[in-house]
Amino acid sequence: MDSVPNRRHSSTTPLRSPQQLVSQPFRSSYIMFQLPSFKLPFFGGKHSGNHPSIDLPSVPVYDVETEVEKRGRRLKHLLKANHANHSIIYHDLRFHNHCPHILGSAYVLGGTAEHLNDIYEEESETLEPWHDSPSEISADDWRDFLGRREYQRAYVDFFEDQLVAMRYDWKGLLEKYLFEGKEPLVNGLVSGLAHPLIHLGYAYELNSRTIAIEALALGTCFYSSLHKYLDDPSYTKIGDFKSSSLLEILQRVKEDKRLDGLYTHRSGDISKFLTEKEDVFLEYWNAWDLSSSNPKEQFEDSPRTAVAVLMATEPPAEGGAKFDFFFVHLLTSSHAVRILLPLIPKKFHIGLVRQWWLFALAVYVAQMRPTIDLDTIKSYDLKGRAWKYVTDKALNSEYSLDAHFVKALRSMHVASETWGDKDEYYLKAAVKFAEGFEHWGGFGAEADGHSEGDGRGKSKYGYPEQQGL
Repeated sequence: MDSVPNRRHSSTTPLRSPQQLVSQPFRSSYIMFQLPSFKLPFFGGKHSGNHPSIDLPSVPVYDVETEVEKRGRRLKHLLKANHANHSIIYHDLRFHNHCPHILGSAYVLGGTAEHLNDIYEEESETLEPWHDSPSEISADDWRDFLGRREYQRAYVDFFEDQLVAMRYDWKGLLEKYLFEGKEPLVNGLVSGLAHPLIHLGYAYELNSRTIAIEALALGTCFYSSLHKYLDDPSYTKIGDFKSSSLLEILQRVKEDKRLDGLYTHRSGDISKFLTEKEDVFLEYWNAWDLSSSNPKEQFEDSPRTAVAVLMATEPPAEGGAKFDFFFVHLLTSSHAVRILLPLIPKKFHIGLVRQWWLFALAVYVAQMRPTIDLDTIKSYDLKGRAWKYVTDKALNSEYSLDAHFVKALRSMHVASETWGDKDEYYLKAAVKFAEGFEHWGGFGAEADGHSEGDGRGKSKYGYPEQQGL
């Protein structure tokens, strides 16, 4: 079928560059600001009812669509420029557009308008323009193309058309296309290295319909068979082993001889685990007991475990990297769940947390089940450094333009604010990460991973061709 020209955003007519969006000269210093915020109302609607829920206070929500202050206006314009000029999936449809993630993180941390410009310029160096999809998508057949990344442009056009028909009610749009149906899209958000989930978190936190449209498109394009574990109750089988501790479960996974030899090197492809050892996967996935009377307390184990896996495991073997690229997604996706829980229907709370655990468990196994030693965090010497040091590193260090570096630091900070940090667990982990980060590893053999260049000969990210995600 002939390709259909873009009806709205032509890749040959990009929006103005960031330099054209502003007239004032850039400054090199990045200053902290106090940010106005409001709470986004919880919506329940037809999903209201007596469902187990995890009741957390909302993080501050920033209304970037109506912000009048300079930084907020700049963020709004850059998000729209990214949306118009750059596809959400690129490099042979394997890489994900992280521009909204780092722009949003830097904005919330207090980065200046000039710093947001620098981020946009850096991200733009490797992003790609939109390409036409093979055909249009309609309300009658939108689910027929799930999982087909070549339809990313068509999905964005479709959801934007639906947004107009719904009078720009983007939360209503999500209600209809994310939470409704026999197999709702929300149950597949950890596909694609959890980027649809992460993107959705920023949509809610920044009250951005632009990011919401992209999150829906990512969710449809990366939709995979992982949704079956949430949609089909036959996969939920409580076995003999149950635990409220994720680290206890991961220790058993570490010692399980049935998984020996499954992977020969760290890999981003979890499909091998799910297809060849699905019985083992289901045993451990169902072992996390979320049936207690206090699921909120159970969920607290999620960010602590994500930090432990990233910060308390031995570093990847290749290239002298200290931190695993795939493990950082366990942290940033856990952060996304924390953002979303107060803002989505309660009916999906437990499922969303179990979906994160599915992702975390599978990635841990695919990354060769490294030993977790919490003493490497607990014994870390802060030397008087606090969260101000962490924020400064996120905004002013040589790695302040690395999306995953910035997102990881902010995720740990939000976790400390949510749960408290009496033992300084999150602070120690964040300072250690900020001080020790140089580059990412964990990609395994070259044949399994494909590195993403940053335009200057450096390797930033790597994704396997077959992620199983």
